[in-house]
Amino acid sequence: MTTLDPNAGVHATTVVERRVLTHDVVVLALDAPELARATRPGQYVMAIPPSAQTAATALAVYEAEGKLASLLFFITGKRTRELADLRAGDRLDVVGPLGNGFDCSGGARDVAIVAGGVGIASVLLCAQTLRNAGARVRLFYGARTVDLLVEARRFADAGCEVIVTTDDGSAGERGFVTDALARAPKPELIFACGPSPMLRAVARVAAEFGVRAQLSLEETFGCGVGGCWGCVVPLIRTSAQAPSFPPAEEGGSDVVFARVCREGPVFWADELRW
Repeated sequence: MTTLDPNAGVHATTVVERRVLTHDVVVLALDAPELARATRPGQYVMAIPPSAQTAATALAVYEAEGKLASLLFFITGKRTRELADLRAGDRLDVVGPLGNGFDCSGGARDVAIVAGGVGIASVLLCAQTLRNAGARVRLFYGARTVDLLVEARRFADAGCEVIVTTDDGSAGERGFVTDALARAPKPELIFACGPSPMLRAVARVAAEFGVRAQLSLEETFGCGVGGCWGCVVPLIRTSAQAPSFPPAEEGGSDVVFARVCREGPVFWADELRW
């Protein structure tokens, strides 16, 4: 995995465009050339609501090209509602890029990307990077209902094969997206982002396939920079992402707690000990 970006910092950005994809899903395009240049697939920012009345919230960087970086997010509470109410010309301060993103450098030629719900926001840059490297990319995209399937066409336009599932059968296959993955031809590598039950199922399918999977964990961050240790996940001590603090004890456990915001959010599925 990549390391914490040395270019992470506070970016004073301006909203260039606001797009409403459906009544609870918004994309904010930001004038943020330094952020766009520094961001790698799977990284995120802490967006600071302008009122300063609520805490910063973690949002995946959806697009990063030229002078623009964009954030795609579901409206889930006061913080995201305030961000969704921003308009072109409004200012938004963000801290980033943060976290360890997807490692797309392995040279895999046949890749599966699995996205559930808001997880779609974390995987577009990954898909674009892999397609630019000449890989076959299959996107397995699941949501509760057709109204919550957003931007599937964007992935198709990027050259991805898109397999859609919905819980209620209103679009694509009826059922869980991981069932569609399990029935598909085996890929060389899997990337995934979505709710924890989906990610656990992706890990099981990857183990059955005998391939590795990179999982971007969804978590609510207290600080976003690793200071509060409020978003930990058990990880094998031999992982390259295992934190060096607290120091290892001789004869101690082979499992350590890694911070999703700092060592993650992306981890190898076979190194997690949920």
